[in-house]
Amino acid sequence: MPRNVQRPRRPIGLFGTLAGLMLIAAPGASHAAAQHPAVALIDAGARAMRTDPQTSRRDAERALALLARQPDADLEIRAHLLLCDYQSERDSRAAEQEVAAAAALLPQAKRQGLGAGVLLCEGSVRENEGRNAEAMAEYDRALSAAQRANDDEMLAEARFLRGYLLGVQGDYAGGLAELERSQALFEKLGKPLHALTALDAVATLYDRLGDYAQARHIYERALRAQREAGLVRDQVVTQHNLGRADEHLRDWDAARESYSASLALARQLGYGRAEAYALRGLAAVSNAAGDPTSALAMLERAETLQQLTPDARLHGQIALARGVALHRLRRLPESIAALQDAVAVFRRADAADELNAAESELATAYADAGDWRGAYALESAARAASESLLRKQIDQRFATLKVEFDTAAKEKENAALLRENEASQKALAQGRSVRRLQTSVIVLAALLAAVLALLAIFLQRTSARMRALAMTDELTALPNRRAVLSRLDLTLRTARARSCSAMIVDIDHFKEINDRHGHPVGDEVLRVMAAALRGSVAEPSFFGRLGGEEFLIVLPDAALAAARQLAERLRERIEGMDVTLGAAGRGRITVSIGVAGGKPGADTPSTLLRRADAALYAAKRGGRNCVRAEAADLPQTGQLALGV
Repeated sequence: MPRNVQRPRRPIGLFGTLAGLMLIAAPGASHAAAQHPAVALIDAGARAMRTDPQTSRRDAERALALLARQPDADLEIRAHLLLCDYQSERDSRAAEQEVAAAAALLPQAKRQGLGAGVLLCEGSVRENEGRNAEAMAEYDRALSAAQRANDDEMLAEARFLRGYLLGVQGDYAGGLAELERSQALFEKLGKPLHALTALDAVATLYDRLGDYAQARHIYERALRAQREAGLVRDQVVTQHNLGRADEHLRDWDAARESYSASLALARQLGYGRAEAYALRGLAAVSNAAGDPTSALAMLERAETLQQLTPDARLHGQIALARGVALHRLRRLPESIAALQDAVAVFRRADAADELNAAESELATAYADAGDWRGAYALESAARAASESLLRKQIDQRFATLKVEFDTAAKEKENAALLRENEASQKALAQGRSVRRLQTSVIVLAALLAAVLALLAIFLQRTSARMRALAMTDELTALPNRRAVLSRLDLTLRTARARSCSAMIVDIDHFKEINDRHGHPVGDEVLRVMAAALRGSVAEPSFFGRLGGEEFLIVLPDAALAAARQLAERLRERIEGMDVTLGAAGRGRITVSIGVAGGKPGADTPSTLLRRADAALYAAKRGGRNCVRAEAADLPQTGQLALGV
């Protein structure tokens, strides 16, 4: 597997979310058009896109047959766009023909926003072909057209497709903002199922940001709603996306279950593209389980299905998984060829995180094949891209949080102002109508001001509590990844010391603890680990939970040699602890620790963590229950505040 799949850092992607969004209703349609017999077929076809795409295609074709005898330009355009939506996942040329047919009817259309729909279908065809820059240009044009036509439905769809593609291209904050606007518009239009699809895409953005647990939570919520609504086609997509989140969390049993569910539903619908995606996911699980032979068998079937769709990113993901499997089987020339194919696809699609995954795996294959120069060049590029992606994830997480907090604060401020204004208007009206009650009105206004002041204090405290919750890990009550990385970034930018060390602490065989004793015991082990760190780390040193079984300790003004000594003492202390392991009674746990030295003003969180991560891998390869260090070029000085 590529290293980024082994460690949940960078999401790889998912497949189409356009189907079912197009043109459920036609605002402003005439009474005559509403009576047209094709209306019922088009509306039924749009609904069927979420349950059975083949039925949707048949309904659209039957509608066009009726429209040939009784023409209506708006209805014909909608029927062609439904067929474009269907064909965009299967046959680019057929989809282009539907776009051309719809575009030819636009001069006769009454609903001006339909022009945006034509541009959206054209963009979706380009996106499926991996021509993302062209797709984004079409989505931008569609957005402008929808705004000019004051067509909120088309505007919501344009923001949806544009937001999803921004996330693919690495603009996570921009993509999230567009998807949230799209969701709000769909809710305003009374389209809860469309809003649910937008929510599913928001989860994908969280997955790409590295917040896999939150993504999984949203996918599970969306899946329950889709089951209640009977949206079988949407369940196929969400089950697959849930599998991707499980894959990134390295929860392989859950990933296999999700991918298998997606595969069964896809076969039930005869949905070959979704079946290929599910098979790629199951192949990734087999690769992780050390069974590349089974992975290749599944990928062979996936490749056959992929050839029936123009989806370029699907082709790239299959090639990547195939390259990994061949690499594990030591079939290096074939592995390199497959990985080079994947790199070319992702580079052409401007899919930054997937490109980085493919380049990293290809560099390893080059090295194993003895091509050290090629491996070095590609690994350098992959490392630079990895650092850029990690920095972008951190920066855009902060940007997203700031937008959320600013928006919440503004909404509360506006609500308070509205309440105050309403109270003032009432006071003035009473003063004009009943002068005799003037004194009473003044007293009431004063009381209202006091209430508003108390409310403002309450809201301020609530906001502070919400911020604290957002920066705290729910299970261990430690600072979470967001909080500890934020403080590390501040330390590296402001510290005057010549050195700063960091260590990543990883609980050994934690998955076995969960599998053998159950997740409640695993949770208790994490809480015991958190308590041990609280008793061992003192200011100015600080620590937090990175995710899973990993914890980060930062030692400002600390030399590498001293940091390694204290890491060894911490390892010994944990090894000596007696831990309750459920029905198995008491037992012991061990940890592996990777230590890295850095230099404030020169290092960033991503560079320092990358070296500590490499040292942790060395500790794992060294047999676990040990400490390994990877140093920067720093003086070995400094005092620590780690009280072990």
